[in-house]
Amino acid sequence: MNRKALFFTAPRQVELREETLRGPGADEVLVETTCSAISAGTEMLIYQGRFPRDLETDPLISALRGGFKYPCVYGYACVGVVRETGPQVDKSWRDQLVFAFEPHASHFVAKPGSLLPVPSSLSPEVAGFLPNMETAVNLVQDAAPLFGERVLVFGQGVVGLLTTTLLREFPLESLVTSDRYELRRNSSPVTPGLSLDPNSPGFHQNARTLLNGSADLSFELSGNPAALNDALALTCFSGRIVVGSWYGEKRAEIDLGGAFHRSRIKLISSQVSTIAPELSGRWDKARRFYIAWKALERIKPEKWVTHRFPIENAADAYQLLDEKPQATIQVLFTYT
Repeated sequence: MNRKALFFTAPRQVELREETLRGPGADEVLVETTCSAISAGTEMLIYQGRFPRDLETDPLISALRGGFKYPCVYGYACVGVVRETGPQVDKSWRDQLVFAFEPHASHFVAKPGSLLPVPSSLSPEVAGFLPNMETAVNLVQDAAPLFGERVLVFGQGVVGLLTTTLLREFPLESLVTSDRYELRRNSSPVTPGLSLDPNSPGFHQNARTLLNGSADLSFELSGNPAALNDALALTCFSGRIVVGSWYGEKRAEIDLGGAFHRSRIKLISSQVSTIAPELSGRWDKARRFYIAWKALERIKPEKWVTHRFPIENAADAYQLLDEKPQATIQVLFTYT
């Protein structure tokens, strides 16, 4: 059969190609995609040509193995329905709604072990938030917030919004967020007035006032490496800064020659592909996915879907994210 697959072919160029897809093997299934979610931070680096050429795409996602280079397929949030099963696959998989870490495409072949059945309580669109929710769970686990802490979150894109929502479930003294875009500040799940514009005059002082001091814990989720300087300035002695952004080839001067030198601040690199060694004896990916599904049921993040594009109009979707990011939060592709 033929399928439609999205390729990044050059900086700011994407192409929907029709290609032959083999049928499922004996231990595989064929999935027809219902929708797929764009990961704006990562995918815009690829779209803009700002990715490291010597970095493997994702060694843990089989469909993405290999280095970053054009042309390439990308994406890791596909939701679809199992249409065919190989002879060795339990027939109960047929017609199941499933999630897969697969690039944007109308159909794909996969082994059942790589698929996650979507709980019946969730819609396909909500299921598309699973990778970002798993990331948010990972960020919070790596940060290990404490009772009564003052917390500051830089960035209110999808990952920032989900992380902030999880943090609201902790008994913190204060929780403040920041984002340069008004839409995202207004969507931030904090008390009104506690989401700030990091480019506004007096940002540092306003943040300290709302936090009731400096932050014990900061999250840098804006995708802007320069925001690390704000995090360093606003995090207290012996505080923690969790860096969840992937910057690609973005560069910025980081001020480590000032207060940081004596501050004992901990910079924590957090990325969802692995589980922190101190947790791996008790946590595995299956347990973390279970927690992420339950969190999606509570949070109902479909309110943050701002745009839906047919996969045939993929170029328009990336152009919107590139030129008018202030008008977007979560952008989805739909398939017919």
